[in-house]
Amino acid sequence: MLYIPASAALWFLPFVLPLCLYTAFTDMREMRITNQTVIALALVFVVVGLVALPFDVYAWHLVYMVVVFVICVLLNAVGAMGAGDSKFIAAASPFVFMGDLRLVMAIAAANLLAAWATHRLAKHTRLRNIAPHWQSWDDALGKKFPMGLALGCTLAIYLIMGAIWGA
Repeated sequence: MLYIPASAALWFLPFVLPLCLYTAFTDMREMRITNQTVIALALVFVVVGLVALPFDVYAWHLVYMVVVFVICVLLNAVGAMGAGDSKFIAAASPFVFMGDLRLVMAIAAANLLAAWATHRLAKHTRLRNIAPHWQSWDDALGKKFPMGLALGCTLAIYLIMGAIWGA
């Protein structure tokens, strides 16, 4: 059983799932996570969280978002991650319950491996012809990789799991 209440995950899921899919799509197409998507994700928590969570839990999760944002900005400043990835992680952080953090990290690791393998497979097969002009096909040659694919899927999977096995 997860720490996130199933009712909260069910409240968040219809709003967050399209944003996660859009994040994955735009990061593969343009190698960027849009500010509008990140702002919308944060606003979903700010608005829906008031209904989905008790106020004390809601307030602590807002604090998490600020702390994670500061950490991610520092990581971006030293070149450890992209700005869009940093902002997405910060906006996604209040949805994650601290007791579920290890699980979310495991989901993220598995998603990163799966996203990388799937992206590489699609890039070198005829699947690439479905979207031949995606920037990630060419930018992913060196260090760059569309992390929005893994990040969006991680949050989506966590909330789906929370809706099924939540507290």
